[in-house]
Amino acid sequence: MTGRNTAGRKRRGVRAAAVATAAMAALTASRAPGPAAHASDPAQRPTPPPGQSVTGDTPYRTELPPLRARETGVGTDDSAAPVGGALPATVLAAYRQAESDLARSAPGCRLRWQLLAAIGQVESGQARGGRVSADGTTVAPILGPRLDGNGFALIRDTDGGVHDGDTAYDRAVGPMQFIPSTWATWGSDGNGDGRSDPGNVYDAALAAGRYLCAGGRDLSDPHDLDLAILGYNHSAAYLRTVRAWFGYFLEGHRTVPDLGGSATRPAPEPSRPARPRPSASTAPARQAGPHDASPGPSSPTPSPAPSKTAPGSGQEPAKPVLPVATSGVELPGDGVLPGAGPLAGNGQVR
Repeated sequence: MTGRNTAGRKRRGVRAAAVATAAMAALTASRAPGPAAHASDPAQRPTPPPGQSVTGDTPYRTELPPLRARETGVGTDDSAAPVGGALPATVLAAYRQAESDLARSAPGCRLRWQLLAAIGQVESGQARGGRVSADGTTVAPILGPRLDGNGFALIRDTDGGVHDGDTAYDRAVGPMQFIPSTWATWGSDGNGDGRSDPGNVYDAALAAGRYLCAGGRDLSDPHDLDLAILGYNHSAAYLRTVRAWFGYFLEGHRTVPDLGGSATRPAPEPSRPARPRPSASTAPARQAGPHDASPGPSSPTPSPAPSKTAPGSGQEPAKPVLPVATSGVELPGDGVLPGAGPLAGNGQVR
């Protein structure tokens, strides 16, 4: 008798525990956050798209946007905006042109030019502060390091040196830092000159926009936005840096003049041999006329300027400090990325 009573009490205890567990589960479910909370779960965070990144995961600028003074009421084109958010006029025009083009060709993408500005900031400091010619071509090549597997990905030459001047290994090229193999897929003609040049900010901005919108992405959706940025560079730190600048430019910016100049090509043609001057013995004699002035002392022939080393020749050009756009400040000369200053890669070799 006592055994049956004990067994009955145990069964009732198990049923009571089951009921309490079910009630607690129901209560917990009623307080659970909505679907938005799942997006912030680390397990739900987007992972980089498969395949090679746009830039080959090359180094990038790591500085974050400057703090704004709230009382200034910074808005678009507000002259009180901090200089750290300055955009050179032609570079800004290229971003806006790309936004306009994508609004027609991929309206569901909802690309905003401020995202291109954020990427251009971390990739090249807005084309080195606006060192572009009138058609948007950089006045000197903007090149990443050789992707020779020495601290970076190993990507052997894919373009015969056409874009990066290097016939052994690829380098990221231009203001949006495309490697030649990704430029072959996304290269665009943004300024209507019949060419697709990764060193032209109009072409590069449109190509970047096309990539960011690929696969039917809606960049107003945070998940799609993160996927697009991670596809540009497979780095969580890169994602955070670009998102910070994106938010910054959404609040306002300052437009400054280009630094300008004449564009040069990354792989110049070999110089032609100098034509020999006729010697005194072979040059035809010239009879002096009545009005000829008496010859003065001869001036020394100026020495030719030292030639710059072309990329891929075995010698690295000088590495400059990459500027943030400013007004009225002359920037350092030519060179390759990375330069001095805060630059980082994601440390992955692919």
